[in-house]
Amino acid sequence: MYTLDRLTLQDLFLKSTTTFARYPALGMLGKRTYSYQEVGQAVRRFMSLLETRYSQGAGSHIGLISENCPEWGMAYLAVTSLGAVVVPILTDFSPEAIRNILTHSECSLAIVSPKIQEKIGPMEGLQFVNIGIISSEHTDTSRSSGLSLAEFPLPEIEEDALAAIIYTSGTTGASKGVMLTHKNIVSNAWASRSIFRIHVGDRLLSILPLAHTYEFTIGFLAPFLQGAHITYLDKPPTASILLPALRQVRPTIMLSVPLILEKIYRSNVKQKLEMHRLYKHPLFRKLLNRIAGIKLKKTFGGRIRFFGIGGAALARDVESFLKEGRFPYAIGYGLTETSPLVAGCNQKQTYVGSTGYPLEGVEIRIQPEEEGRNEGEIQVRGPNVMLGYYKDPERTAEAFTEDGWFRTGDLAQRDDKGRIFIRGRLKTMILGPSGENVYPEEIEELINQSTFVQESLVYGDPLGGITARIYLKPDVMERLKEDLKQVYGAVEDQSEVLLKAVEEKTKELLESIRKEVNSRVSSFSRIGRALLEKEPFEKTPTQKIKRHIGLREGKR
Repeated sequence: MYTLDRLTLQDLFLKSTTTFARYPALGMLGKRTYSYQEVGQAVRRFMSLLETRYSQGAGSHIGLISENCPEWGMAYLAVTSLGAVVVPILTDFSPEAIRNILTHSECSLAIVSPKIQEKIGPMEGLQFVNIGIISSEHTDTSRSSGLSLAEFPLPEIEEDALAAIIYTSGTTGASKGVMLTHKNIVSNAWASRSIFRIHVGDRLLSILPLAHTYEFTIGFLAPFLQGAHITYLDKPPTASILLPALRQVRPTIMLSVPLILEKIYRSNVKQKLEMHRLYKHPLFRKLLNRIAGIKLKKTFGGRIRFFGIGGAALARDVESFLKEGRFPYAIGYGLTETSPLVAGCNQKQTYVGSTGYPLEGVEIRIQPEEEGRNEGEIQVRGPNVMLGYYKDPERTAEAFTEDGWFRTGDLAQRDDKGRIFIRGRLKTMILGPSGENVYPEEIEELINQSTFVQESLVYGDPLGGITARIYLKPDVMERLKEDLKQVYGAVEDQSEVLLKAVEEKTKELLESIRKEVNSRVSSFSRIGRALLEKEPFEKTPTQKIKRHIGLREGKR
């Protein structure tokens, strides 16, 4: 393993592509894999192309919008090693949102896939370059100047220079352009080694969007600086695509958001386990969970030694199963503004409900720490904390305390061993009738444990009390309709009789869920109303519900 002289993406790129030159670096499933040396050559060719053909250099702002592929990482490294600023944009954003981001971030060029270029359409004053050209061996424009690729001059880059502007969709408001420096990003990737070490020969299957900081820093940069081999999928990771890919790649490391494991557990594992009459007995439950854990590990290729989970909270019942099943999962906590990792643990340190310990070199304080409660907002200080929001000094000022700590907006507790326990968002916390703190995320977790529920959203009702909007599993509604058809005989799907009967039964089901949850929470946390949500909630790229949208009463 090498050491970095400077915490810049350029230094990391140069060291990795020479130290691990002959090892496989990046590949697309079923297609070509590039060695670290080949990545180095492709990046240098593209840097030359950007400078000579497109007049891009230090200080230029360049958009990067494409589906996951080896060329995505090459493009990012080329732009930042040139001293330019990369603006990675999620492909799921609407055409209007993408155009607004490109305009706001003052991009002069955008690196795009053909599908994305068609989606965006032409933009005045903006050049486009096809991302596929990066891996082409016919783009070495440095030859026209008589220089070899190795001789192509690289600018000197400061650690505190701006490297990226990242626009997040967020869960509670409009997007903001998070400004991250070279030091922010590289220090975070390097510090992640204190949680888990990656080795030459480790294999990763990437299933999260690279434009998200979590996947880029921890899923791309950390493996790249340690000589691992990353494989990408050319289609969304649905079960029919993911399962064969897992058998083929047999990854040793994976990163995921909670939703993937929660779906696997609730749709397959949980029902099978609960069919065993001895499952309620603690001793047999642990044994059966252990057997199921072995099967789950085989599902992921059989070689997984580290399965990182982040981006949103993992449901307590799912985590309890993973822990008892000895599945090698680990939890991380962070934000785009912190590059992203703030706290985490390795697979041997997991403790149900906790997001682990502060990352090496990162300071965490919980404010205000009320006596006897040790609960408050998580505030962060360290080399990973952003410069601020692009062209938004007002929101930048709001994001920091007077003494320079970044305010995460997340509420947490810390135990006597230093472990962090996230309670919820400061903005979503509900004040109980006598001033008690009610965390909607904790109530949602209980609701979602129901075999009938797909997802839910809990909030303080403007009229008083607590309301839960519940989206039932689609197959539950279908079964309900089919059962009622049997009762009422041959009736049309849209008949008034059937629709009224379905409505009544749905209300009864929601009421039973409400009563069950209320029996398990404090009196001040009880749900007053349980309403049916007819469509899935709109979500962020890490599958968190966009709460500010979900709370609009009567939106459907």
